Amino acid sequence: WHTESAHERGQMTMLTGWRPSPAVIYPSMGSIVSHELGSLKNLPPFVTIPSTPDQAGTGYLSPTFGAFSVGGDPSKPGFTVQDLALPAGVDQLRFDTRRSLKEVVDAHHAHLARSGAVEPMGKFYQNAYSMIASPAAREAFDLKVESQAIRESYGQNLAGQGLLLARRLVSAGVRFVTVSYGSWDHHQSLKKGVADQLPQFDQAYAALIADLDASGLLDETLVVVSSDFGRTPKMNSAGGRDHWAKCFSVALAGGGVKRGLVHGSSDATGAEVMEGAVAAEDLAATIFHLMGISPEKKLMAMGTRPIAINGGKVVQDILA
Repeated sequence: WHTESAHERGQMTMLTGWRPSPAVIYPSMGSIVSHELGSLKNLPPFVTIPSTPDQAGTGYLSPTFGAFSVGGDPSKPGFTVQDLALPAGVDQLRFDTRRSLKEVVDAHHAHLARSGAVEPMGKFYQNAYSMIASPAAREAFDLKVESQAIRESYGQNLAGQGLLLARRLVSAGVRFVTVSYGSWDHHQSLKKGVADQLPQFDQAYAALIADLDASGLLDETLVVVSSDFGRTPKMNSAGGRDHWAKCFSVALAGGGVKRGLVHGSSDATGAEVMEGAVAAEDLAATIFHLMGISPEKKLMAMGTRPIAINGGKVVQDILA
């Protein structure tokens, strides 16, 4: 539960683990993980599919801890991940995996200065990552490696191929992946909206959990399914439901949480939490804890101001 009933503020709350503040722009959880755990095997530590949500920025952290966006729907014919090849004219710099990210960034910056090119900051760092990507790292983004049977088991749509790509990435060493699928903002025609979207997600999610479990990765991979908030307990006159942040559900699987557990309960209509309330801050604190990051650790924000990574409490009852 939380108290933010507008999409932008609700998304910021759920993606950062903090209530929006006029004084501080908080980093998303993915950016915190990128900052604290760094990269493995020349892969960006934080990847978003198909794109980065507006509220999943780096906040007071450096842009170097921002997300690498795949830049498109992986279920579309001809899909390729943006920025996984060297920019034109840069190949002569002979980047290899032995060079540090700083060396690569400095060299790319010098190339841009010579060429007079201008790039947005996010694009700049995405290219920096691409320049140190090994063939094995590039293969992690390549869904064509998967068999047709596996791809069909997930579903040939954004939900299915997005979650399959996420599985490939975490298997290869990416620390934190977000997959955004569909709009669930059903203020009207809720029945049709859910019928159009839920079967695709249901198939993809079931395939992901089964796939991770079969490979042994589920025990070390935390899968979280959430939205920015819930929906009103009663239908409105347009056959839909409106924004409701006071009581909603989040699903967690693997990664150190108990299996088959239902934590907490609501009243009969799902309007209020009756017991086991979990604030958005508590959910974020639990995610950080399960990833080996102390929520209480303080990072330096602007003006040498120390700020805790998160202010919530770990939900001990759900831990395995």
